Amino acid sequence: MVPLLETIDEVRRAVAAARASGKVVGLVPTMGALHVGHLRLIERCRAEAGLVCVSIFVNPTQFGPNEDFARYPRTLDGDRRLCTEAGADLIFVPDVATMYPGGPDSTFVEVPGLTGILEGASRPGHFRGVATVVLKLFAIFAPDLAVFGAKDFQQQLVIRRLVADLNLPVAIRTVETVRAPDGLALSSRNRYLDPDQRRAATILSKALRLAAGAVAEGERRGDRVRQILRETIESESLARLDYAEVADAETLEPLDELMRGRRAVALLAVWIGTARLIDNAILSE
Repeated sequence: MVPLLETIDEVRRAVAAARASGKVVGLVPTMGALHVGHLRLIERCRAEAGLVCVSIFVNPTQFGPNEDFARYPRTLDGDRRLCTEAGADLIFVPDVATMYPGGPDSTFVEVPGLTGILEGASRPGHFRGVATVVLKLFAIFAPDLAVFGAKDFQQQLVIRRLVADLNLPVAIRTVETVRAPDGLALSSRNRYLDPDQRRAATILSKALRLAAGAVAEGERRGDRVRQILRETIESESLARLDYAEVADAETLEPLDELMRGRRAVALLAVWIGTARLIDNAILSE
């Protein structure tokens, strides 16, 4: 089984030994409750890195006061088995005191511009927590590359901006969203869904398919594409829409019109019972 490391010194010794033997160091940051989507991240990291590191840390600073931090699934034994299966070399499992020696409200980092909209508007402070913990992990591991999933579309844009603005020597890789056969994007929060809610949750991928289909057939009006997203979500009685947006895929600026040469993305956040699910799809390249 892949070893579990609990201290920063252990991690740094393992990384130093790998570098001494000429290995590329890769990192896959996670909050645990791993699924097949996470395995794809680890496998992608394995393709480039000689030392594949996974971090498992349920980060309190990216949860709001009324969010699911306390009940977020913690499944370390199963996570360790999956990491072993996928070819990880080590798992870093720090506690809160290790990651935040000055307390969760001490030093932090903000990434302006991308963080006050969409997820940032619905979850104030979320991206400050994400950016801070990712920067801490980069400082601990000093990885050559780090791998993230495209399902958290806004998050990977924020991290790319963080890396660029702070001149960090980390290459960011993004892996396409992994879906169940019925189209639902794999997510740790899918565990919250009962069978009826699980069925209803496929409405997100249906809405994205319909929006993408309309664009493929020539629709270029941003408001019309948003309407397709909203109306599809609202057709499911168990779904409650948080947001449906059509935006520039690099800046997340809302688009009035989809134009050739400008990459567009549709983004959704939807409540199904107590589970808040997000998904996205590229509409045009």
